[in-house]
Amino acid sequence: MDISTDATTNTAKTGKHTTVRTRGSKETPSEATTHARQQSGSGVSQLAPSTSGLLERPRGSEPGKPGDRSQFYFEQHTRLSNTPEGKGRNGARYGRTGVIHTPHGDIHTPAFVPVATQAAMKGVLPETMKELNAQCLLSNAFHLFERPGEDIIDEAGGLARFENWDGPTFTDSGGFQVLSLGAGFKKTLAMDVTGMKSDDVIAKGRERKAFVDEDGVTFKSPLNGNKHRFSAEISMGIQHKIGADIMFAFDELTTLMNTRGYQEQSIERTFRWAKRCIAEHERLTQARLGKPYQALYGVVQGANYEDLRRRAAEQIASLDFDGVGIGGAIEKRLIGDTCAWICDAMPESRPRHVLGIAAVDDIFACVENGGDTFDCVAPARCARNGAIYTRDGRYNIRRAANKRDFGPLEEGCDCYTCTHYTRAYVDHLLRAGEMNGATLATIHNERFFIRLLDDIRASIDGGYFEKLRDETLARYYAHGSKG
Repeated sequence: MDISTDATTNTAKTGKHTTVRTRGSKETPSEATTHARQQSGSGVSQLAPSTSGLLERPRGSEPGKPGDRSQFYFEQHTRLSNTPEGKGRNGARYGRTGVIHTPHGDIHTPAFVPVATQAAMKGVLPETMKELNAQCLLSNAFHLFERPGEDIIDEAGGLARFENWDGPTFTDSGGFQVLSLGAGFKKTLAMDVTGMKSDDVIAKGRERKAFVDEDGVTFKSPLNGNKHRFSAEISMGIQHKIGADIMFAFDELTTLMNTRGYQEQSIERTFRWAKRCIAEHERLTQARLGKPYQALYGVVQGANYEDLRRRAAEQIASLDFDGVGIGGAIEKRLIGDTCAWICDAMPESRPRHVLGIAAVDDIFACVENGGDTFDCVAPARCARNGAIYTRDGRYNIRRAANKRDFGPLEEGCDCYTCTHYTRAYVDHLLRAGEMNGATLATIHNERFFIRLLDDIRASIDGGYFEKLRDETLARYYAHGSKG
């Protein structure tokens, strides 16, 4: 492994700009960036954009050659100072700003990653997501495997070109969706299982649609009932053909209802799968000539157990991954701690993605303790059900008072919905079942989270993160808002 961590102490104490870099490159970050800009004139692509506006050839892709790994790296800018209250080792606070450089463009972090599950935001065009300042999108490998199939996306030129997205993309491994069929088809994969019974979470008998063994997972498709097999190698093959800039290793999902003994077995199995993922990823990278390099993140599990999370983090850190995903069910009270435990073991050169986080207080806790990027379906899903996020909390647009409210969804919001439409109109559309209602509500909710992370990023660089955090949370939860 070639991982630089020399800048850790200086950045923690001074907060100054530092570049840290992932494995595998002989160039320094500044040399690599300069070289890319000399090649392209913009630092974005090596060739001019095609007539569609998408990159004709992403950075680091040359005909007849494997993807150039040096085109993926993380550049750290400002890090929060350590404090006696810091949750990391020796009072460390791992929150930071930076840039993730990918073949399809850059991601300024911390950043929210909207979820385009089936290579599409429900009801919102990619061009609109760009106008909302979305930097990247995350799609689901399992759903794209089911339809249209990874081969079709590969033939189209990869995920970004297939969905006409001008920017970086992520895919998850499919593990969450596949293994959730085993945890419980149509059951609850909850962060907090207080008041739940085991039967609410873990399926048995005919309800169980997936079965885990040492090699992988056998499951029945919820779409058509067909029997499928996923393994580390199969997941890598699917994700390589989908062609996202960042993908995740195949890991085993557990719930908070699983016993400690099973959690321990699971992280060891995930570690073994992680090593297989890296081997297959390296093989496919060399075999798929002319394709841009795809970064691979390992995933840390371990539920609520500090020792298991730390062990799993050390295991993933020991492998040659480009970044890390913080996954699995976590009790709300431990979200910040969990990020810190994992960051204690992780080189600063690796970006850290927190999977499935969208509660406002959780985002602040994760950012403060080292999260760089965050994805969640909640903004779009809540929008389709009439739940609107604002700086003053979340409210239901279908309340009777909104029928005659001709103001925007949120005063001061700069999104297209708030500058063109009223609460009364969006309420009417949702009640009438018009698809435009979900579209307008989704535009606002996605912009809320994108803007929140933009503000957090500015506050870290500007030295007022704590002030923004305290004021934002006090205002958002003043009226008992959830989420």
